[in-house]
Amino acid sequence: MTARLSRRSVLAIGAGAATCLALPRVSRAQDELRHGLSAFGDLKYPAGFKNFDYVNLAAPKGGRFSHLPPSFAFNQNLFTFNTLNSFVRTGDAATGMESTFATLMVRALDEPDAMYGLAASGVRIADRQTYRFIIRPEARFHDGSKLTAEDAAWSITTLKEKGHPVIRQLLRDLTGASAEDTQTLLVRFNEKRGREIPLFVAGLPIFSKAFYASRDFEAATLDIPLGSGAYKVGKFEAGRFIEYERVKDWWGKDLPVSRGMNNFDIFRHEFFRDRDVAFEAFTAGHYLFREEFTSRIWATRYDFPAIKDGRVKREVLEDHTPSGAQGWFMNTRREKFKDPRVREAMILAFDFEWTNKNIMYDSYERTHSYFQNSDMMAKGTPSPEELALLEPFRDKLQKEVFGEPFVPPVTDGSGQDRRLLRRAAQLLEAAGYSIKDGRRQDTGGRPIEVEFLLQEPSFEAHHMPYIRNLERIGVTANLRLVDSSQYQARLKEFDFDVAIQRFSFSSTPGESLRSYLGSDAAALTGSRNLSGISDPVIDQLIEKIVEADTRESLTVACRALDRVLRAGRYWVPQWYKGSHWLAYWDRFEHPKEKPRYGRGIPETWWAKPDKA
Repeated sequence: MTARLSRRSVLAIGAGAATCLALPRVSRAQDELRHGLSAFGDLKYPAGFKNFDYVNLAAPKGGRFSHLPPSFAFNQNLFTFNTLNSFVRTGDAATGMESTFATLMVRALDEPDAMYGLAASGVRIADRQTYRFIIRPEARFHDGSKLTAEDAAWSITTLKEKGHPVIRQLLRDLTGASAEDTQTLLVRFNEKRGREIPLFVAGLPIFSKAFYASRDFEAATLDIPLGSGAYKVGKFEAGRFIEYERVKDWWGKDLPVSRGMNNFDIFRHEFFRDRDVAFEAFTAGHYLFREEFTSRIWATRYDFPAIKDGRVKREVLEDHTPSGAQGWFMNTRREKFKDPRVREAMILAFDFEWTNKNIMYDSYERTHSYFQNSDMMAKGTPSPEELALLEPFRDKLQKEVFGEPFVPPVTDGSGQDRRLLRRAAQLLEAAGYSIKDGRRQDTGGRPIEVEFLLQEPSFEAHHMPYIRNLERIGVTANLRLVDSSQYQARLKEFDFDVAIQRFSFSSTPGESLRSYLGSDAAALTGSRNLSGISDPVIDQLIEKIVEADTRESLTVACRALDRVLRAGRYWVPQWYKGSHWLAYWDRFEHPKEKPRYGRGIPETWWAKPDKA
């Protein structure tokens, strides 16, 4: 049904964390103000640039844009919300709240990892440990109060101490943030910090220190926070919808990073607990834009009257970003999944070919890699450069790592490939699970039972054939459907056997890999390490990625890591497609070319003047 699970996915990181930073070997003069930062020093846009190339400067302002939220970060929930505090662990937050806060810098979506100044006009870098961001004097909060370096310093410090666990982990190499004066923010890092952390800091929201002087920063509350971004919270009804209103006199509207952007007066997030109900609401015009993630609906249900008479348009946009790791993640914190032979048996029991043909209209390709659809995906035998990274760990790694990377087998498409099910049964037998009364039991007579945790009824069809195959090899399996709040709570506490997720890594991964794959994250409540991966070799390969000083060495290190991860059999890989399926009511226009590394929706779109 879903190719990317974007309505179930996690953004790899926050607004700026998808980028990384490597300093040149010889530092520039401290007093040189840099207008932008990138992973390896290359910037497309020069100082004094007027606007991003992927925007339309003539786009009119006005109109409304409404959609289902396509992705979430931190404690946000795609199906409901009960708090407007979206940077802490507590509660289920509304998606889109990040648009109400200014950040020091923002991403350029036509570069893999570049950022340019927003609240900060630029940054001065004294050395690897010392950064000074210069706050623009015109920066303001929505109540008209001045946004200062002290606000930025308080925000960074508070997020390090009280923010969401993922934020706290990514800020572990931050040693301090302080205001040297009202416009100069001093940020200090550990000497051996990761490349990613300076730009993660540059992409964090800036809060008003005065606003939180009498408020609990960690509270789950529907009180509207004081923002400073292009939008502010408008009307909302908890669990149903939230509107964001464009701040028409916003201080940043004429900056190079903002021209041609943020064109809608209102953009609205709709929340539905049932995907079929959400589709019917779209056909009735209840909301105006939809990215489709369900192949059955895309193939069979876009024939309603508004499609036929042209009032609703469909488009397919290419997606050049890494597709990431989508699949069923097995919780190795639980005894039954500690043996990799059990995990491989789980992989062999899933018939992708049958599922793709019979349920998903042959719309997808099988996912193999944690870095699918990118150059960072391991292929063939290791290159000499990869071997140089892997050889020191040869005695700790499976022999497979030094050959072809693991690829899930292609089934005969019957739905119950006897050859693969027989191999799965043999693996379970070797792991100590013998058959008794038709059920697999360990040496103590305890059956092996697997619960699949799910939050959407529309995804049940993909589970049932898989569960039947597990039962054929003696594994007792069942499906537990819970509401979205309970689902998120159980993921945070790692209270599951198997859960679906999609991890979308950036084009320049770094520090954030620790929160998804590192040993420290395995024990950190609320982290993204769902499988509970805790392997010193993986930790050290992640550090090689973090330390890479060229894109080539980064790619090599990612491929080496991919080989080790795939050999670990931590997940049952699902599927992906390298495109976006879009449908929208004919009230919008957009630039001819989308930015290579993002949809640019709704930021670069605009309302047709005659239909605004």
